[in-house]
Order: sequence, then structure tokens, then C-alpha cells
Amino acid sequence: MATNEHTDAPRLQGLTESEAAALLAEYGPNALPAAPLPGMLHLFFRQFLSPFIYILIIAAVVSFALNKLPSAVFIVIVLLLNALIGMIQEYSAQRAASALKNMVKGTAHVIRQGQVATIDSLMLVPGDIILLASGDKVPADAELVSAQNLAADESMLTGESLAVAKSASATSSADDPLTAQPNRCFAGSIITQGRAMARVTHTGIRTQLGQIAHSIVAERVSEPPLMIRVRTFTYQLAAGILLAIAALTALMLFRGGYSGTDIVLMTIGLAVSVIPEGLPAALTIALAIGMSRMAKNNVIIRKLMAVEALGSSTFICSDKTGTLTVNELTIRKVVLPDGTTFSVSGEGVAPGGDVQQDAADRAEKSRLQQLCKAGVLANESHLDYAGGEWVSNGDIVDIAFLVLAKKLGMSISQLRSEQAQIALIPYESENAYSGSIHEANGETYLYAKGSPEKMLSMCSQMQCKDSIRPIDHALLEAQFTALAQQGYRIIALGCKTSDNNHHFSELTFLGMVAMIDPLRQEAKDAIAACRDGGIEVAMVTGDHPATACAIAGELGLTCSQDSVITGPLIKQANSQQEADTLIRASRVFARIEPKQKVQIVDSFMRAGHFVAVTGDGVNDAPAMRQANVGIAMGKRGTDVARETADLIITDDNFASIVAGIKQGRVVYNNIRKVIALLVATGFSAILLFFLCVTAGLPMPLLAVQLLWLNLVANGFQDVALAFEPAEGDELSARPRSPHEPIFDRRLLEHVLVNGLVMGTIAFGLFQWLISSGQGVEHARNLTLMLMVLFGNIYALNSRSETRSIVSMPLRRNLFLVLAVPIAQCVHIGAMYTPWLSNVLQLTPITLSEWLMLLGMALSLLLIEEGHKALIRRRLISNSDPTD
Repeated sequence: MATNEHTDAPRLQGLTESEAAALLAEYGPNALPAAPLPGMLHLFFRQFLSPFIYILIIAAVVSFALNKLPSAVFIVIVLLLNALIGMIQEYSAQRAASALKNMVKGTAHVIRQGQVATIDSLMLVPGDIILLASGDKVPADAELVSAQNLAADESMLTGESLAVAKSASATSSADDPLTAQPNRCFAGSIITQGRAMARVTHTGIRTQLGQIAHSIVAERVSEPPLMIRVRTFTYQLAAGILLAIAALTALMLFRGGYSGTDIVLMTIGLAVSVIPEGLPAALTIALAIGMSRMAKNNVIIRKLMAVEALGSSTFICSDKTGTLTVNELTIRKVVLPDGTTFSVSGEGVAPGGDVQQDAADRAEKSRLQQLCKAGVLANESHLDYAGGEWVSNGDIVDIAFLVLAKKLGMSISQLRSEQAQIALIPYESENAYSGSIHEANGETYLYAKGSPEKMLSMCSQMQCKDSIRPIDHALLEAQFTALAQQGYRIIALGCKTSDNNHHFSELTFLGMVAMIDPLRQEAKDAIAACRDGGIEVAMVTGDHPATACAIAGELGLTCSQDSVITGPLIKQANSQQEADTLIRASRVFARIEPKQKVQIVDSFMRAGHFVAVTGDGVNDAPAMRQANVGIAMGKRGTDVARETADLIITDDNFASIVAGIKQGRVVYNNIRKVIALLVATGFSAILLFFLCVTAGLPMPLLAVQLLWLNLVANGFQDVALAFEPAEGDELSARPRSPHEPIFDRRLLEHVLVNGLVMGTIAFGLFQWLISSGQGVEHARNLTLMLMVLFGNIYALNSRSETRSIVSMPLRRNLFLVLAVPIAQCVHIGAMYTPWLSNVLQLTPITLSEWLMLLGMALSLLLIEEGHKALIRRRLISNSDPTD
């Protein structure tokens, strides 16, 4: 069986065109897979797969069969509108893998038949010899043949914030972690410095990037929390409605006195009235409003259900590099050989911040400047202010020294002009240092910087406060160890002056700097806010455990070296149970590969959490795909991360997630309010019919009147409730349990209390009118008006599940303020519209009758206020854990 990796020695002549064509036919183009998107027609018909929709379809068919065209047309319009809205939303959401192909699109420089040629990267095949240079995007997985001063940014694959030094002479196995394969380059990574020749080993889906693409294209396992809750609710409610209507039909048949046509029409009318067919539209509107509000807080929603999903999250797995940190090395400390320490503030390439000496002696600035001068001259990078911002180019370690010089008030151009550079020794991993040779006034100056171990071997003396002394290896090694344990990357510097000795030996040790990829300023507060909202946070990174622990400590995540779980440690687990035990006990994960990040997400999901994953690289995409909600960084994030995510933070501000959490909870609360309104009014209608049939009374409302009631009691108000703003305590509340149904005890209480009041009082009115000799038509007319008033008052009551209506100014939701009187005016107007009043069998009522009905309806307000007071007391006493 053919494989996608060639083990024969690479030929510098490269492949022939015939060989390349044969391999292309065998392995296919160097392209990544794309998920096929369902067509518009498929999406449209998929919207009808709902128990509510099934019942409505049956009701429409029966209405047509009985020649009840107004009822049938009304139902069909609702069905079509819901399907159209759902189709548009789904069609715009399903694009997860399209950006992955862009990661390897473009051209590649190859050697074919002994000649250098530029070809479409899609045409690359295993065995091709490719040429790489600084700034190139690696087009396929490849093994190095030769390399000069080569380094690659693999953060999008590994999460490692530093560029990785590469060497053709190194050895590694393809089974080793990506971070332990210095002789290989991987598709999608960026060459940051140097040049190389490499042999292509894997193309397309067989590359490391391709394996990630395959996992993203696969069907998503998890579902948004709201989708799960709404589906459960719809099945339960549909079953309840069918049972209630069946029981009422049986009761009507048992009592007798009702014609078969009356029973069928009543069944249709009740089904359409009780079924919250307005729920899908109100749900979409509530989510769309949340989407708009989130956009104002720099959160862009790609998939509508994600609006609420973030608010339902109980656990956030956050990437470190570029998400919690700025992905730019910053010098935080400078330590001189005698222990004198300077603290450096500010972050990133902008030279904001300053340098302060920890000790009291301020006479050390000249030694500090000498160290910084060495860092600037043994340097290949550039830092300029252009277009209103600081722009850098080069290795991030070199850039950090230029930023330090700016913070010290030193002129980079002046330093470089004072001493003419006559030679530069670029950094190579084999040498572990970089250096430069300069001349000025007839003297030669040598400057070097590199790893502390390397610099200690190159230095024979060290610069102390008062004099130059013999080097103290034990002292300097202790300084280095102390800084390394804090998670810093350490760079040491040395120099010497010589007339003719250009050898980098016998240098004077100037000191060392401690670098770190610093936190985003807002990240710590954002994580604290998440914790206050009951959301747990874990940091998952490809970086070194010491670095991860240091960053976690700054973030306020409890961390010790022993509590950091690494990728190799997870690999050593003998079973899923053993891995779960390791994972769930930790909140800091280091040296994690993409597949292991998915494993971590899966573990927390199995533990019962709704998991959100943040990230900006290709390596984050599989976990973002697997989680309940994926969050991508918009500025520094890769296209893959953005296209895989459910929502995007456009300002890369982790604090924006907190705003998203709040709006997600607001949306969920508003959906509950809409459900309470729709179900309570439907329940009151069923109760009214049950009581009337039990008492042997005529049907209190006609089928067409039930349809009309559904429109004027709910049609405007449910949409208006979707505009309800935040109540103010969303972030202080604990997150909802992943197993909590959308129709929980508190919502059931509201429905029962309000439904019982509305249904019972309406029954009392209808019975009183019939017993007092009023005609059935007039009794129905007044009963319908009372039910309309009940619906309007309950809509105002539904603005909060706990707060009093008097504590919530009406001006906070002008849509509802307008919807209630509009609904009332529409109903009154129908009484005076000849053709409509005939269809609905309505007649005008007197002002005294309307005031009487209003007084009866206001009793609902008083009872619900008392119910809310009991709920508040129960919450304060904390005696009911379900609240």
C-alpha cells in the first residue's frame, strides 16, 4: 500500500515532471477538505422537523378540509415565515472549513529537473524539494535537507509563543510532539528567519494541518445549550397539549350536546391558540437583538444560537498565546551580575512604560545602558513609528531589546551610527548566541547575546558596580535559575573591546534580561468577573509548564508547578478514567497538542459542563469545533479560528467575553419571559374550556375567536418582550445547571398561578353572564375582551420573574409600552369593522363594561405581585436550592 511519506534520500535535482504528475495522480492535489454545505431547499424543509410544526400542519389540513380558509391561511403563513427565517439563519452560519484552504493556497518554489520553478502549491507532491526563506508560509509538511539560521512560527499549530529554531542536522521521529521535531517544517507555519531546502513528506489532508482540517469538517458533536433546552421543551409541551386536547375532546363527547363539527373546530382552535407558534419567530428576534447588542461590545456572532450559548457556559477553556497574552515578548526584568535588579513596565512593541531599579541606589544607569547597547547592536530587527502606530520587523527577541532602549530614552539610530558594523553573526540554534563586531575610533567592539549557559562559557569576567571582577558562575547560575522558575525566558549579554582579537571569547558578562509574553491588561479582571458569575476558567497552552504556571499566577488562577498538567502526562494515562482524573483536577495545562485540547474539552463536557473554548490559532480550531461554543480572537486570530468559531471578539479583548456572557444571559431570560407569556395564556384558554364543558356550558369561544385571541393577546407582546433590557443582576447569578430545563419550577409556578387566575376568572364571568340571561354571543364577546386584557396585563408582568412591576420603568422597553395599547386598540377596532366583526362575531361594548372587565383583569396584577414577593423572600432566605 502506498504511503504519503518518502524515505529515500532526497535528490537535489528534484522530481521530473513525469514523476510529479504520477505522484499527483496518486496523492491528489495539496488541498484541504471542505465541509459540503446543504442546499437552500434542504435547509428550508429541515425547518419543518418539529413537533409544534407537525401539529400546525395537521391543523391547517383539517381547516382546509372543513373549508375554514381564514384559519388555514393564518396557520400556513406562520409556517412559511418560520421556515424562511430558519433557512436564512442556517445558510449564513454553515461555513467552518472554507478558510482552512487559504492556509495552503498560493505558490511554492521547488526544484524540478534541476531547475528552480515557481508552481501552484496545489501541485506539490511528496518528494518535491522546496525552497523556504524568511516570510514564507510553509506549503506542506517537509523534512529539512539544509538550513541556515532557520526559525519558524508554529504558534498556530502548537500554541508555542516563541519562534522555533530549525536544524537539518537534528533528528526526530514523526511520532514525537510537533514541538520536538526541529528537523521538520509544517504546513501553515511561517518562516520568521533564515533559509532552507526541504523535502516534502506529506501533502493535503495528510499534513498536520490537514488532520486538523479533517476534525473540523466532521459533524459537530455538541449542540448549543438553547437548542437542547428548546427541543426538550417543545416535545414536552407538544405532548402536554395533545393530552389536554384529547382529554377535553373525550369530556365533550362524554357530556354530549356538542356537534362533531364543533368539536373538530374547537380542537383546531385550541391547538393553534395553545401552541406557541410565535415562539420560533420570537426566539429568532430575541437572538437577533442579542446579536446586535453584542456587536456594540465588539462581539460578532457567526451562529445565531451562540448568542445565548455563551451565557449558558459553565466552563471556559482559554488559549494563552494571543488570547490571555499579547503574543509579543516583553522584557520584564534586567538583572546585573552583582544582583542589581531593574523592573520594566509596559507591554508589546509600543515603548510605553519605564524602567525602575528595585534597590535604592540610582547610580547603575550606565551599566544598564551598556547592557541595552549590546542588545541593540547584536540585533537584526527594526522598530519604527509609522501610520500612527509602532511597527516592528524581525525576531521578537531582538525587537524586545529595541523597545527596552526606547524606554530608557536611548536613540537606536544614534547607537548604530556611532559604531560602524563590520560583521554580524546571526543567531543559530547550534551556536545559541548572536553577535556583532563594530569599529569606532580605531578600536574594535564585540557584542553578544544568547542563552545564559552559552554566555557563561564565553565570558571570563563580569561587570560589577565598582569594578570588573572574575566571573562567578555559581552566583550567575543561581540568578538564572530563580528567573527561569518564574517562567521567564532568559537572555544574557556580554561584550569586549579589542584591537585585533575578533574571537567571541574572554567577554565581560553584562547581565541578563527576563522576558515574557505579557498578560493583556484586562485579562485578569475578566477572569475574575467570570469567576464571580460562577464560570470556571482553565488555561490551555503549548508553552513550557513554568511559563504557563507564571502566567496563571498573574491571572489569579491557583497554580503550582505540581498542578500543571502537561500533554505528555495526559499521553501516559492508561485509560480515559485516569486521564479524566488528571484533567478535571487542574486548571492549567501546558505543552498541549491540538488533539489533547479536544480531549480536555471532552473531559469537562462529560463532567456535565457547557464548555466554551477561546483561541486564535489553527491548533485551537478542533477544540473550538468540539465545544458547546467557540470564541475566536478577531485581530490576531487566524482565518481558521475565526471561521470555526461561533462568535468572534473583534478587539481581542478577553473582557469582551464578559459582556457577551451578560448579553447571553439577558437573551435567555427574555426567551423564558416569552415562553411564560405564551404558555400561560394558552393554559388559561384550555382551563376555561375544561371548566365550561364540566359545567355543561356552551363553548366559551369560537375557533376563529381563539385564533384572534392568539394574535392580540400574544402576537405583538411576545416580540416586544424580546427587547427587554438587562435587569442588572445577570453577572452576579450562578450559571444555569447544564441539566436545568428551560421550563423549570419557577417558570411552572408563574404559568400555573397566572393561568389559573385568568382561566378561573374568565370562566366565572362567562358562567355569570349565561346564568343572568345574557346571550351566548354577548357572553363570548365580553369573555374574549377579558382574555385580551389579561394577556396585555400579563405581558407587562412578564418583564421580570422576581422584580415588582413598579420597580421597572416602562421607558426601558418602549416596544412593549407600544405593543400593549396597540393590541387593545386593534381588538376594539375589530368590533367596529363590519367585515371583521362579522367573521369574529364581535359587537361593541360599553365603557362601563370595559371598565368592569379591566377591574377584573387587574386582579391578575395584584396576585402576581404577591407571588413575586414570595419568590424574592425565598431567594433571600436561600431555603430553596432550585431557585
